[in-house]
Amino acid sequence: MKNHWKSAAWMLFAFASLFMSCSEDDNLPKPNKENQETEANDNANPTTQNSNCARLEFPHVKTDGNNLIIVHSTTSYGVNYSVEWDCDKKAQRWTCYEMDAANSVKYWDRDNWKKPEYGGKDPFQEDVSIPEAYRTTLADYQYSGYDRGHICPSADRVNSKEANEQTFYLSNMQPQVNGFNAGVWLTMETQLRKVWNTSKYRDILYVCKGGTIDKSSQIAGYTKSKLIVPKYFFAAILAVKNGQYKAIGLWFEHKANKDSKLSNYVVSVDELEKLTGIDFFCNLPDNTEKKVESASKSEMLTDWGL
Repeated sequence: MKNHWKSAAWMLFAFASLFMSCSEDDNLPKPNKENQETEANDNANPTTQNSNCARLEFPHVKTDGNNLIIVHSTTSYGVNYSVEWDCDKKAQRWTCYEMDAANSVKYWDRDNWKKPEYGGKDPFQEDVSIPEAYRTTLADYQYSGYDRGHICPSADRVNSKEANEQTFYLSNMQPQVNGFNAGVWLTMETQLRKVWNTSKYRDILYVCKGGTIDKSSQIAGYTKSKLIVPKYFFAAILAVKNGQYKAIGLWFEHKANKDSKLSNYVVSVDELEKLTGIDFFCNLPDNTEKKVESASKSEMLTDWGL
């Protein structure tokens, strides 16, 4: 899907860069580098504000409206995950991140947070990278009737205490019905982490997930504190294995759902782009992007073992 940059709102995008990671080329994706440099790409993210926008997990970022791009990094592993935050809506549009053998090692356990020396509970906290007037707070979720649903899961970031703690920033959350968060969404997260994030399927995975916040028809409602409750959640996943690319989209209605058959939710990335209005994997060369995003459902079910 092509989505050319608009000329408005550069001031806010530049402001966002103040909160972005300084991590540079060491953590940029490198598969098929020669091909990426020589093949046409008409819809890649500009990198004048930050080179991280060239990473393959990034969708095309918005430059209209009050949007911030926030990149959280760790000392040992570089970029941990990135978020597009809509300041007017006080909601995240997506979280994107990379998964590979190096950052999938386990040196931390979420249960450690229950120990007295670590505060005795999960470290949910405001994201101070977002100006105070635009960020969500712990009080916003209190008695809301919704879970603080991770977009980049805690269990995907256990390579260090620092990486795991960052997943508890409220900027990485959306209000989720518990029966969804602990149901089909958890099934998807587990499939991604335990099956697709293995050497059988990937050298590197590029993941972009979120909930729908832009179209009124795709908003289920609002919490008491006026947080948007998405009507749908999505995942776009790109795998690189031996220099070859494949992609899959997943689209879920936000409701209590214990269905364990993910094939019921598979859509092409092309279709997911139409549904969400987000241009995924825009930093791929155009011909590669077109090929992987137009895969048929039968191709995706075979390629991804569903």
